[in-house]
Amino acid sequence: MTRLTPRDLVLLALLTLFWGLNWPIMKISVREYPPLTFRLIGMLGGIGVIWLVARLQKAPLAIPQGQLLTVIKLAIPNMLIWHTLIIIGVRMLSSGRAAILGYTMPAWAVLAGLVFFQDRISRSSLVGIVMAMSGAMLLLSSEFSRISGQPLGTLAALTAAASWGFGTVLMKRTQIEMPTISLTLWMLSFATTGVAVLAMMFELPQMRWPHLIEWLGIIYNAAIIFGFAHVVWFQLARSLPPVASSLSVMFIPVIGTFSGAWMLGEQPHWQDYLAIVLILGAMSTVMLRRPGDQTR
Repeated sequence: MTRLTPRDLVLLALLTLFWGLNWPIMKISVREYPPLTFRLIGMLGGIGVIWLVARLQKAPLAIPQGQLLTVIKLAIPNMLIWHTLIIIGVRMLSSGRAAILGYTMPAWAVLAGLVFFQDRISRSSLVGIVMAMSGAMLLLSSEFSRISGQPLGTLAALTAAASWGFGTVLMKRTQIEMPTISLTLWMLSFATTGVAVLAMMFELPQMRWPHLIEWLGIIYNAAIIFGFAHVVWFQLARSLPPVASSLSVMFIPVIGTFSGAWMLGEQPHWQDYLAIVLILGAMSTVMLRRPGDQTR
């Protein structure tokens, strides 16, 4: 089993910090800017950044023969559905709540392994799924008490998390002989095409030149989130054990919630704190279980 190196630990720490801070950054950026258009421009910039890094590394960019459909299948849940729905969720919800819901992903990954790949589910994983869903339903119930459309945002964030969970399992089970940075580049390119179509369909009248604060959010997402975080995540997901590659996500919703409170003045409610406890507990049971702890 591959060990975590000091380099891996540094990358995990940076991944946690950058992804955690991105939740309030996205919220600031899409307050008045069309969310799909924001996502589209950031993805286009991310393609440029990843392509440049790949060329500097002299990584081969060609998709192996017969693997085009495989790359598209990986791009749909890991990139297209996740990025489309989560940015809609961020627009409708507080950044902290979107982060909490988005990082129910590990529980969805276990459930996807059970349903789609007949994995044997451990008792602790089953407890984790119940805890994660309880936290999500807690937030969902509080959103239904309002009348400003937030339930749709909650459902969008949950669907995005489920898609990412399924995509993570699919990524671990897919054998494709190409460098991670090249795979990320092609997945992002295919997903960007889909987001472009959706943005043209639903946001064409609202499209405009971004303001400075919106440009800063776009640049952060293009360079840091797409150009760095996604490449690192897919590399860890492909090369390390599930426990090691998923450790950092335990802390991202906490950073997202409290950085949102700091940067945006969002006030977490008791439901948010309890949901954090439930979802962190869920991720602990899913990712820190003992290998022999399986149902019979």
